[in-house]
Amino acid sequence: MQLLIAPRIKAYRYRHHLSRRDFGELMGVSPQAVCKWETGLCCPDIMLLPALSRVLGCMIDDLFAEGGV
Repeated sequence: MQLLIAPRIKAYRYRHHLSRRDFGELMGVSPQAVCKWETGLCCPDIMLLPALSRVLGCMIDDLFAEGGV
């Protein structure tokens, strides 16, 4: 799933004009963690999915769906 979710997190973050630092603060993680999510080095913990959905303004399914953002 890393390959699907990584670019989606980045695209939604850009769409909301959030820096990695600002997004990390909203999510309760470091900017380095956000970088790892966006580059596919690791995935956000499953417990963070509801918060990701809320902060990014999308449904959880949107983070994993095939096709464009």
